[in-house]
Amino acid sequence: MDSPLVAVDVPLVGDERGKNWAKVVRRVDPERRSGWAFEGDFIAAGGIQDVPVGAVLLVYGERGSRSNPRIEARVYVVNPDGTLTHHGTATGRAWARTLRDTVGMLLGQDRPMPDLTGYPDQVLADELVRRGWKVEPGGDR
Repeated sequence: MDSPLVAVDVPLVGDERGKNWAKVVRRVDPERRSGWAFEGDFIAAGGIQDVPVGAVLLVYGERGSRSNPRIEARVYVVNPDGTLTHHGTATGRAWARTLRDTVGMLLGQDRPMPDLTGYPDQVLADELVRRGWKVEPGGDR
């Protein structure tokens, strides 16, 4: 089930003369230390965009001259009311590595899977139904 979309005012980081972009991050490659570690869809920065509720949003921008840009990147989570919750800022050329673990945590990539083997099947099925899943008895075993 996809998250509903909400209109979000995506901030413009840096100034309009430098590079500016925003991305809805879906996955982080833990082996990479550059901006290529963040996989997802680009969206326009500096205006209203429709973004899924709960999405992790990475916004990048540069200030200063082209020969000596001052880089800044920020990480947000999209709230159901269209606001953004700030979770981190990084500056300088190591911005991607600085934010990589934070973004991975927000996406749940670093969360260990809980051991559910001690719970009865019915308790697990009831929880799935409560969350909106359709559960059929005697499914694949």
